[in-house]
Amino acid sequence: MRLLGLDFGSKTVGVAVSDPLMYTAQGVEIIRRPDANKLRRTLARIEELILEYGVTDIVLGKPLNMDDTEGERVQLTLEFKDKLERRTGLPVHMWDERLTTVEADEIMNEARIKGADRKNYVDMIAAQIILEDYMNNGLKDK
Repeated sequence: MRLLGLDFGSKTVGVAVSDPLMYTAQGVEIIRRPDANKLRRTLARIEELILEYGVTDIVLGKPLNMDDTEGERVQLTLEFKDKLERRTGLPVHMWDERLTTVEADEIMNEARIKGADRKNYVDMIAAQIILEDYMNNGLKDK
């Protein structure tokens, strides 16, 4: 059993995958698209990754506001969740992603990743953080 972690953004999706025993999460890639509404290739790539890694469940970051309210990004993410479920047939678990970008920035600072290189990692690291948090906290609730 493996989990796929996703950080859904306006033009990117950060991707992470768990190890088979679900102890760790590793960043895999960032799927980029030229237009926020063009998801066909993004969904196709996610399907490829599901097959490649033998994924059984998807964890999708839920971008709540700091005051627990849901803004426009949450609605767009929920629409993406519906598309993922229909296309893959896998369960998609929503997980609070607040402050993952801040944590990703801290990780990149520690790794001395500078300037323009940061955009090549931030969404993938955020997906890894979302997935790790879900594995450490969300799976206990099941």
